Amino acid sequence: MSEKKMTSSRRHQLKSLMLSIAKGLLEKEASQSVTDKATYMSEHCSDISLPSSLQELQELCKKVHHEIDKIDEERYDLEAKVKKGDKEIEDLKIKVIDLKGKFKKPALRKVRLSADQMLQALLGSKHKVSLDLRANLKQVKKETKEETEVGDWRKNVEDKAGMDGRKKMFEGGEA
Repeated sequence: MSEKKMTSSRRHQLKSLMLSIAKGLLEKEASQSVTDKATYMSEHCSDISLPSSLQELQELCKKVHHEIDKIDEERYDLEAKVKKGDKEIEDLKIKVIDLKGKFKKPALRKVRLSADQMLQALLGSKHKVSLDLRANLKQVKKETKEETEVGDWRKNVEDKAGMDGRKKMFEGGEA
């Protein structure tokens, strides 16, 4: 539990030690790759001795073309395997995504919130919003209609009642 802080000189010493070890490993790895390359070339590629006659040269060309064809077949096979592996990986990724996407939705509960509380929950506590629906409405002036004399409605009904009232309506006496 009690960890002592490392002094800067100790840290610098350890860092330089690690760098020197890493440098040695990198040099060893580089020399190893050069020797590996030389052994591979000696095993797979023989020294080319150019033939003196045309027939020997043609045979050498046929042999080289045959080797090239063989290597191309191997390369094609390896590419096909890689493509197949990539396709399988992509299919598995899609399956994983599909499985992650399918989950049981929980039953939602009804929560009673006022409009101000909903806006505060959506916008955060920084925004204090009051919901005044009438504040955003456009002001419209009402047209004033010519007001007719408002009288007793019973009088109008009595005037239009009976044959006299209907006669007046058709004659245009009182509409």
